[in-house]
Amino acid sequence: MRYCSKAIKSKILVVDDNSAIRKLLVLRLRESSYETVEAATGLQAVEQARTTRPDLIIMDLGMPASTGDDAIASLKADPATRDIPVIVLTAFLQGSLLNRAIAAGAAEVLHKPVNFSGLELVL
Repeated sequence: MRYCSKAIKSKILVVDDNSAIRKLLVLRLRESSYETVEAATGLQAVEQARTTRPDLIIMDLGMPASTGDDAIASLKADPATRDIPVIVLTAFLQGSLLNRAIAAGAAEVLHKPVNFSGLELVL
C-alpha cells in the first residue's frame, strides 16, 4: 500500500460535497506541501482518480448521487485505481455506510470534525 510522504510531494484527492470542508482540507494539505485535487461527489472522485492518479484519496461518505462507499467499491474494482489507499473522513460514527466503506477497502477511518494532527499522523 502506498502512503504519502511530504518529501516526495504526494498528490491527494479530497472528496467532500461540503465545499467549506473540502476547501479547508485542501488549504491545510497544501500548507503541508501536498499537491491536491478535488471532487464534490463520488462519481467525480472516480473520474478524478482515473484521470489524475492520486497517491491517496480522502473520501467523505454521505454525498449525493454516489455515496463514498459506492465510490470506494468502484475504485477498488478498477485495476487502474485499486491500489490507491482511501482514507474515509466522515461524521458517521457507525452504521451501514461506514461498514460498507470498510468492506469495500477503506484503509483508514477518521471522524469529523477534522483533527488535523490525527490526519497528519495517518498521512
